Amino acid sequence: MAILAAGVGFAVRGGIFDNWAGEYGFTGAQLGAIGGAGFSGFCFGIIIGGVIVDKIGYGKLVLLALVCHVLSAFVTFAPGADAATATAYNYLFWGMFIFAYANGTLEAVANPLVSTLYPENRTHYLNILHASWPAGMVVGAVIGWVLDDQIGIHWKWQLAIYLVPTVIYGLMFMGQKYPKSEAHEKGLGLGDMMKDVGILGGLVVCYLLSLFMSASLGFSQTLSYVIAFVLLLAIGFITKFSMGAILMFILFVAHALVGAVELGTDGWVQNITGNILSSSEGKILFVWTSTIMFLLRFCAEFIEKRLGLSPIGLLLACSILAFVGLQLAAGMTGFIGAMIALGIYAVGKTFFWPTMLAVAGDRYPQTGAVAMSIMGGIGMLSAGLLGSTGLGFAKDHYAGQALQEKNAAIYEAVKADAPSSFLFLNATGLDGTKLSEAQGRVAEGSPNPGDQDIVDASITGDRKTLKADSLIPFTMAIIYLGILLYFKSIGGYKTVSIDGGESKEE
Repeated sequence: MAILAAGVGFAVRGGIFDNWAGEYGFTGAQLGAIGGAGFSGFCFGIIIGGVIVDKIGYGKLVLLALVCHVLSAFVTFAPGADAATATAYNYLFWGMFIFAYANGTLEAVANPLVSTLYPENRTHYLNILHASWPAGMVVGAVIGWVLDDQIGIHWKWQLAIYLVPTVIYGLMFMGQKYPKSEAHEKGLGLGDMMKDVGILGGLVVCYLLSLFMSASLGFSQTLSYVIAFVLLLAIGFITKFSMGAILMFILFVAHALVGAVELGTDGWVQNITGNILSSSEGKILFVWTSTIMFLLRFCAEFIEKRLGLSPIGLLLACSILAFVGLQLAAGMTGFIGAMIALGIYAVGKTFFWPTMLAVAGDRYPQTGAVAMSIMGGIGMLSAGLLGSTGLGFAKDHYAGQALQEKNAAIYEAVKADAPSSFLFLNATGLDGTKLSEAQGRVAEGSPNPGDQDIVDASITGDRKTLKADSLIPFTMAIIYLGILLYFKSIGGYKTVSIDGGESKEE
């Protein structure tokens, strides 16, 4: 129910990007940054929660998450319709950040709890746990389709629906008693749990945190790197400067890509498909892909046991399917073709997140909640900083480039006031309000001169963005193939017990 609340809020937010653009004049990069805050906050929630959960207990973290979920609603709903763009941006950014922090805190509870309850079948039960995420997205997308496209209710009322499952999970958690993790039962300290993360794993986390500080908090790049280096030294001190496990480092890098392609794409897919086809069709397609995810996540055990796929083999197959699906989606022209393309992509992305967590739990049980929480934090931080923001930048870049090539005069009239930036790249996209107005006039059949060029350029930008996005799962496939060959060379994938024994072979 807790993860369902997160999925509902995520899906509704993805469906109201166009409302925010039209009301406040946001660019694609600004929308991407707001969506990104809905991921980066998760990182802090899950990493901080993962480090302290065994010390303070699950119940106190659940209470903290509940408070943050409610607080995020007050912050997000603060800007009025006449709020300045910068003011609205700040409220929405921090409202999404607090919402994501609550989600991360909850997952710091859920993942190690399920891993502790089902140590011999983590892949299956973690997939079932995370089936509630796409279930929430289905509910949220249906709410958006009915309340936004059919009835036209203001976006604040749509987003407020996530508070219903929030209240329910708060009541359900009251009075519960929880087990201790295997690592905590063995009396392992934080340094012992962090040993396999080490300096190498810390590098991944600290680099992404430096990006967050410079891109989201406005710190200078130098200051961001200095703070990140201090944090890395702290990790070294805690672990007695252990380099960490090479495989753990590779899993962290791979999970950064998982976050970028799965959640980054999910955050934009309603907007992109709605732009290429129609808003209502975009929401239907989002429900379609989320329903596929929801149903398939109950089948992980069948696929793993009956089809003879190890978790790594499953991840390899999924990355190939995700690549093919996004490539096909870039060329979609009709609703049926879009269902096929995005259906393939949905099958691919279904098992990424929970299976990666299961691999970490299988191979490094001595890390307790820490490795899983850090991995989840990496995925969410990457989704916000690289996935959501990167896709928003790509939309700006490709749409602006297409319109400038086709009609330079119109481009000058409708381009954004300030350029968008991503990492070391810069591009000037289209003003969100002017794009929305042109789309409205074209839809009504009374376009001004140049309006069709603006709409066509926006669609071209979306298609090229999906093409670029497909390169992420292609890279993941190469990584998983390397891991698969490694396990083959040592006798196959095995689940490791906390005492160092291998309890099964797949």
